[in-house]
Amino acid sequence: MKHVKRLGLGAVTGLATVLCCASLASAVPATVGATGPLPPRQKEEVFNLTARPTQINNVDVPPPGNSQGDELIVTGDLIRSNATVGRFDEVCTTTRTGLFDTSDLQCQITLSLPLGQITVQGVFAITGVGPGDITLAITGGTGLYRTAHGFIHAVNTSGAETQLTVHLIR
Repeated sequence: MKHVKRLGLGAVTGLATVLCCASLASAVPATVGATGPLPPRQKEEVFNLTARPTQINNVDVPPPGNSQGDELIVTGDLIRSNATVGRFDEVCTTTRTGLFDTSDLQCQITLSLPLGQITVQGVFAITGVGPGDITLAITGGTGLYRTAHGFIHAVNTSGAETQLTVHLIR
């Protein structure tokens, strides 16, 4: 699970994520979303966060090494302008393995913020060089985010940080 450990310190960890609160976000009315025009009265808020993992654990199910069913469990802080604005908790499960230690991960992430939680989910590939860019769906939330949808784009910027761009629609 060498590559999954590298992932734990990177892209998925942040994400997975990212939404702080509307007051921290720069609300931008959008006429065109990532997949086309948005319905009337919907606004897309786009903002950036940095995800920093604080705890990481791996569960290696038989057979030993990178195999289907292995899990990565991560929790960490969500940072904006050098201030902690929330935390994230995620569990990623290896769903497919391939040649050269490549694999696909299915991740479920919860972003806990002062005004509610946001849930995120999706599948992405890991290769010998790591996960690369990741885009996952916002699938719902609680509190202020109870009608949340949209997506999060994550890019590893170091072994211990992931930059998140949140595209929140509610």
